[in-house]
Amino acid sequence: MKTDCEHCPLRQIGLFEEMTKDEVHYMSRFKTGEFVAQPGTEILAEGASSSQLYTALDGMGLRYKTLEDGSRQVVGFVLPGDFIGLQSGVMGEMRHSVEATTRMTMCVFNRSELWELFKNQPRRAFDLTHVAATEEFLLGEMLAAVGQMDGLAKIAWVLNRFFTRLTALGLNENDQVPLPYRQQDVADAMGLSLVHTNKTLAKLRAKGVVTWSDDTLTVHRPDELAQLGFSTGVKPAQRPLI
Repeated sequence: MKTDCEHCPLRQIGLFEEMTKDEVHYMSRFKTGEFVAQPGTEILAEGASSSQLYTALDGMGLRYKTLEDGSRQVVGFVLPGDFIGLQSGVMGEMRHSVEATTRMTMCVFNRSELWELFKNQPRRAFDLTHVAATEEFLLGEMLAAVGQMDGLAKIAWVLNRFFTRLTALGLNENDQVPLPYRQQDVADAMGLSLVHTNKTLAKLRAKGVVTWSDDTLTVHRPDELAQLGFSTGVKPAQRPLI
């Protein structure tokens, strides 16, 4: 059953800015349905054009680029509330792929209506620009971590980013957040080998900072994790929901 925008569970989360009644009504018309992707499903393919845009309603996925030698660079992780497919909507085709890591439910929007949104809904259009700017910022932060941090700081940084983002989404229970990704996914995101990633996680576990097992990240010392990842005081800013 399609989730009514009026009763969208994501709108109840403080991370997302409030929407006016008119905006909710417009989004109800902009939304054409919902799509459920099973784990491992390729939602959008690099180089392909899609007639649809998506917002992750629940579940998690990742964004990645495939290099000529077949290796993969993870360029981002998709969490609830994230908007997917804007590259295809604006540039005609995707420049990276998007894959479901868990079972994902996504709100579906018609790409052909994107220009109408910019013409008739200037505030929503600005919100969409805000979403794109946020993604650019997060990608820049990841690039800085990959290029300038050592292995321990990289892993601490990405785990702290997961912890703070998932906490802001209301998914923190007793300092535990769901983390259904593989160590290989984190290694591919941070430019590390799987062996180095595994050893670094073991160091953090031995220090009593974090434990990552059974698709759950437990942060025993949040302040120390933030310090190790050079992220002290960094909190997710409130942002629009498309």
